[in-house]
Amino acid sequence: MSDSTSNVGDLTATLAEIDRLNGQDPNQEEFEGKLIAKEVLYSQRMSQCIDTFAPEASDLLKIAAHAQHIQRWKIPRSDYPMDRSGYKRWRLGLGAFHGETTAEIMASHGYDEQQQQRVKDLLLKKNLKRDAETQTLEDVICLVFIEYYLEPFAEKHTHEKLIGIIQKTWNKMSEQGHEQALKITLKPELGELVTEALS
Repeated sequence: MSDSTSNVGDLTATLAEIDRLNGQDPNQEEFEGKLIAKEVLYSQRMSQCIDTFAPEASDLLKIAAHAQHIQRWKIPRSDYPMDRSGYKRWRLGLGAFHGETTAEIMASHGYDEQQQQRVKDLLLKKNLKRDAETQTLEDVICLVFIEYYLEPFAEKHTHEKLIGIIQKTWNKMSEQGHEQALKITLKPELGELVTEALS
């Protein structure tokens, strides 16, 4: 993990501002009997996961995790061609948008340009597999997907598509990520799906 001892920014205020912007999400999810903005809930899950999976994470990595989907609804998938090339362009556009939006928040709370660029690079997943923090962020993204979003995803897609998605997700993760993923309690049918995908 990178050293964050030089970090003079206000982490609490930065995360709160991310929550404020995500609170504008028109998409709502029911959680514990209440409706909550979809991306607020996602940010909470990302932060909870990184606190458990990587308690030594730097402030910059914590910011990147919390901002992973910041205002995601502003760039819908439908803005891009519905093919593989369009999907890749959409993901790249999202990463750049998330980075720029987060950097503006960081700038207003005491983080310098180098720190802002670091978070931008993390959100663009630069040097995945070679950069320890980028890999940790990817692991957390995958863990949150498996624990909270695999089930609703499974309801919308074919068996064959699900097998492919699980395999691609697994391939993005580190060995530590794999170990943590195998500890997640899934419904029996989802557990069987994961076992099939990894066999």
